[in-house]
Amino acid sequence: MRARMSTTKPGRLSERLGLTRRAAREPDDGVAQSRLEDFVVITGYSGAGKSTAMQVFEDAGYFCVDNLPPEMIAGLVELFMHEGSKVERAAVVSDVRGGEYFEALQQVLEALDRDGVAHRVLFLEADQDTLLTRYKETRRRHPLAPGGSVQEGITRERQLLGPIKQHAEAIIDSTGLKASTLRRKIADEFLPREPLTRLAVTFQSFGFKHGPPRDADLTFDVRFLPNPHWEPDLRELTGYDRRVVDYVHRQGALDEFYERLIPLLDFLLPQYLHEGKAHLMVSIGCTGGRHRSVVIAEELTRRYQESTDVFVEAVQRNTEKHAPGA
Repeated sequence: MRARMSTTKPGRLSERLGLTRRAAREPDDGVAQSRLEDFVVITGYSGAGKSTAMQVFEDAGYFCVDNLPPEMIAGLVELFMHEGSKVERAAVVSDVRGGEYFEALQQVLEALDRDGVAHRVLFLEADQDTLLTRYKETRRRHPLAPGGSVQEGITRERQLLGPIKQHAEAIIDSTGLKASTLRRKIADEFLPREPLTRLAVTFQSFGFKHGPPRDADLTFDVRFLPNPHWEPDLRELTGYDRRVVDYVHRQGALDEFYERLIPLLDFLLPQYLHEGKAHLMVSIGCTGGRHRSVVIAEELTRRYQESTDVFVEAVQRNTEKHAPGA
């Protein structure tokens, strides 16, 4: 018979942790002041980027534990609150890989709230198509459907995680995000910031017919420019090709666009930096994301990569997709 770990009973976590509310502590109770300043619980959908999130906190010097059943969170916090513990910042991943024990997570989080244990919950999500694609690429089984379909597992997981999602301080959607972009986004929202001297800027091309980017700070629609898709000799090329660049330039509208866009960006970038923004996503969209938007994203990257005020990268989201009217 399989032994089953009992779930945390409401109102009992403080006794198990040896904690009391600060207001109720006596000055001479002998309990050492905890050095724990930040405790982050990472959870969310399988395949949504929890491992990437864990790497962010590891790189920031957090004490990290992956795949921790909720019942063990109580014991871990007890260690952190114990006299002599030097842990100041910690992060744990707790998700459905913990099986039947995961249902206790909501009760554990509520008990942490009641006992005044400082903590934050980061919830990672992504849309169904993204999760299905990631499972297809890795060929891994979903933890809630080891013998069934991945789609069935995703559906069950959404139902199970509904209450936990309501508890989260931050919900980050990783749909369409590269791992590097997701790491920056998590760091921006969860890690303490030092005074910034440079802004990280990503110029991303995309196709509107494949859906707009979810993480864009600024979006520019360049479908007014000549479309190389309608030229048979250019259709299979991308905006990296000089022939495509020349075609998009041919009527002069692109040069006029740059004359207005560059001064706008020159004004906006230092403003965002001054307000403490660490990363800016500038998205350029055309119909299919293979020609016009790529030309512009590459040109903007070239123009700003020599700047001492920004870190620049280019992301071409849809250059591998083929669709009519691109």
